[in-house]
Amino acid sequence: MFKNYIKIALRNLWKSKGYAFINIVGLSVAFCVSVFLFLTAYFALSYDDFHADKDRIFEPYFFANDPERVDRTASMPFPITPALKAEFPDIEAIARVVNGSDVVEYKGKYLDKNIKFTEPDFFRIFSFPFTQGSAQTALNDLSSIVVTDHMAKAVFGTENPMGKRIQVGLDESKKEYVVSGVLADFPENSSLQFDAFVRSENVGGYQHQKDQWDAFSHNIFLKLKPGVDKLAFEKKLKPFTAKYFAETITKLKKKGAKPDERGDLYALRLQKLEDIHFNRELSGGKEGSLIYALMGIGMFILLIACINFINLNVARSFIRAREVGVRKSLGALKQQLFFQIWGEAGVVCFLGFLLGVVLAISLLPLFNATFRSKLTLGYIFEPDKIAVLVGLFLFVTLVAGGYPALQMSKFNAVEVLKGKVSLKKPGILRNSLIVAQFALSSLLICCTIIAVQQVDHLRKQPLGFQKEEVISIPVGNKVNGQTALRRMRNRLANDPHIVGITGSGVNLGMGLDRSSSRSSIGFTFKEREVETDWLHISYDYLKTLNIKLIDGREFNPAYPTDSMGRVIITESMAKAIGEKYPVGKFFQTDTAGVKHQIIGVVPDFNLYSSKAEKKPVTMYLSHTDGIGYIFVRVTPQGLASSMEKLKNVWKEITPESEFIGSFLDENTNNWYKEEERLSQIFSLASAVAVILSCLGLFAVALIVMEQRTKEIGVRKVLGASIVSLVFVLSKDFVKLVLIAILIATPAAWYFMQLWLDNYPYRIEISPLVFVAVGLAAVLVAVATVSFQSIKAALMNPVKSLRSE
Repeated sequence: MFKNYIKIALRNLWKSKGYAFINIVGLSVAFCVSVFLFLTAYFALSYDDFHADKDRIFEPYFFANDPERVDRTASMPFPITPALKAEFPDIEAIARVVNGSDVVEYKGKYLDKNIKFTEPDFFRIFSFPFTQGSAQTALNDLSSIVVTDHMAKAVFGTENPMGKRIQVGLDESKKEYVVSGVLADFPENSSLQFDAFVRSENVGGYQHQKDQWDAFSHNIFLKLKPGVDKLAFEKKLKPFTAKYFAETITKLKKKGAKPDERGDLYALRLQKLEDIHFNRELSGGKEGSLIYALMGIGMFILLIACINFINLNVARSFIRAREVGVRKSLGALKQQLFFQIWGEAGVVCFLGFLLGVVLAISLLPLFNATFRSKLTLGYIFEPDKIAVLVGLFLFVTLVAGGYPALQMSKFNAVEVLKGKVSLKKPGILRNSLIVAQFALSSLLICCTIIAVQQVDHLRKQPLGFQKEEVISIPVGNKVNGQTALRRMRNRLANDPHIVGITGSGVNLGMGLDRSSSRSSIGFTFKEREVETDWLHISYDYLKTLNIKLIDGREFNPAYPTDSMGRVIITESMAKAIGEKYPVGKFFQTDTAGVKHQIIGVVPDFNLYSSKAEKKPVTMYLSHTDGIGYIFVRVTPQGLASSMEKLKNVWKEITPESEFIGSFLDENTNNWYKEEERLSQIFSLASAVAVILSCLGLFAVALIVMEQRTKEIGVRKVLGASIVSLVFVLSKDFVKLVLIAILIATPAAWYFMQLWLDNYPYRIEISPLVFVAVGLAAVLVAVATVSFQSIKAALMNPVKSLRSE
């Protein structure tokens, strides 16, 4: 019987090649896109899941219920780690993690590597496996270094790395370490990215900071003992916070701060490991809403494909009605007909699924490149991912094939053989499906347009500096930044196309080194809590970036004392310290520190992305602190040849370091890559959804025309024109599309308002977006239906009436 069902299914599909083609292509596209979206979301949600005790691992952070705004920071002072370890037996392991990067030297080979500072407890917290060495002994010595397999191969080649001595750092900061362990390379879905680990006592300035409770500089992670409740442990931390941060709590009270719903003014709390990847405030994580948007879009597209399948199969039910009637009259049971028709749907689903998987495999490199994903063929064919694919297949087969099969198996044999189909009023389901399709499509289109407008708005935000005609050059770790900047200035001093050269510890935008860093300082000034970005710059910084002075002056080599506590601040920093005329005034960041004198004030500028508000910036000059980036402004006439010229100069002055310069306007555009990715995904989904919706509408139009054949013939006999017939046949579809727009509009407005609320500089959603999308949807619907309408209107009325 099963073999017979398959033969009949294949025969019917071959007989109706057009229907089969539309079904298979629609399903394959939906499967392909859904596979990509679901697997991308699944990958993102799996971050840090590979750690054995992930439910007991947390990142502590400080919560401050400041009257101005609630503040959360995961940055910690050095003495807090040993204090927590000593005072709380509930902690099984705790370790600092201090970010760092440095140059590694071995046998004349120099490599830039991401080297983090931590403690031996780190390997008791996280499940990063050792391929050589042991977690118990790997970092027992201050001169020990633990490297990854990838770094070991890059540095030592085929040599056994264990016990090898390597140099880390440059000049006076250079230190020798001995390899005491090798870690397996971390998975792609790890929030912690690294090349090597050394002890935190090796951090520069550790001896000065180890007892400073007001110097926040790094993150810590801890693992609670089994059975310890997170909320209960946070309550135990309240006396600890009151003991060591009493001054901070007092300052908050003076500002009028009130306890939150948990009774906290200032508290030490715990963030779950699983939340780190998506926490933008504490961890600089990814946009979590994007992942759920991906999942939603995948469901939308799959749902639209199911609707199409149902509509097309219902359309075929009118053609196959007599076949069903004959089979019933010959004794076929209802369940037999159901399984036969459902079997045909299963064959179509299987072919669509198979083609969808082939498309997914073929388009995988393009998808990864477009959306910066890291999916691989091996990842797709892992057992749990295969289970997801099979689940999608069964879901679509059940939903899209089951309903039409059930309806067709219910046909009354006598009425069908007389030419009457029992689906007299399929309008509720049919109309609901049309509305659902176009509501989903319109929703995606509205979201796409708004996302594109927001990205464009962010790009057009005034940054406070002139980004055009400036080249940013990452110095790297192989050379001294101060030396490289001095040589660059000497080499290009007489070049007429060079307007200005300067250096800084922080890049503007995201350059080709893909690196970003931030240094912030919080302190109290005249009973005000002040937080400012602390930016190291060189001479001509304002000139090179065309930042205008409001008051005072720029750093100048003619004033040797500029490198001794002199600073330039932004307007918001002046407001933060409460000084209307700040030039000449002094402030201190700590009671024992240097008194900083303000020599200049500049307008606020975006040191970081305009996705966040401009923060106060304090710029200082130092002849010893590192220069991480060199900025060169060129004339418009010299722009075309400037990059190649600078590349050649760089090779002359720093032959050991690779030139990876880029234009500053390109770097600042990279700030918005995540939003661009979101709009690209919405665009792709919208296009697929519209195409699939049009296929579904085409199927429904076919149903309607077949049902109204006699009506069309009567109207033509009574003198109705083709235009009037097309209008009569299309108006009902237009009404449904308008209903879909009315549903999609408030939904799109609500969800995009939530998304836009993440940005301090955001657009206001224009009603014209929804009007334009509505008109476009109506035009697409009319164009789709008109083909069948015109075809029906041109039919010979005598033939249609005779057939009736």
